[in-house]
Amino acid sequence: MKKMAAFVLALVCALSWVGCNTKSMNYIIENKPNVTGIVKEVHNDYVIMYSDAAEGYPNGSEWQISLNVENKDSYTNISVGDEIVVYHDGNVMETYPLKVGTVYAITLKTPADRTENNKD
Repeated sequence: MKKMAAFVLALVCALSWVGCNTKSMNYIIENKPNVTGIVKEVHNDYVIMYSDAAEGYPNGSEWQISLNVENKDSYTNISVGDEIVVYHDGNVMETYPLKVGTVYAITLKTPADRTENNKD
């Protein structure tokens, strides 16, 4: 009986550690580094955005942001001209355009003028 109780306790602990990997949107927003920018291009699995306020890049910078986002509540209906905030793991690859490691979440700060995007 003691072996069974120890096994159940170990199983519960293991499952709780797995569950902690999924962070809520509020946790991500409050605790993860972020960069804000205007979307210039939208592709199937990434977007290109321009940021004029990214920390460490005072002259502006372009970023390639993966749409493979950890938090599934993220904003993914992205359009050219949207101002988005990208929450990431803090790892920035010095490529052109810049890239981040893991993207935890994307939020919409200011939507693009949809009438401009829908012109013929």
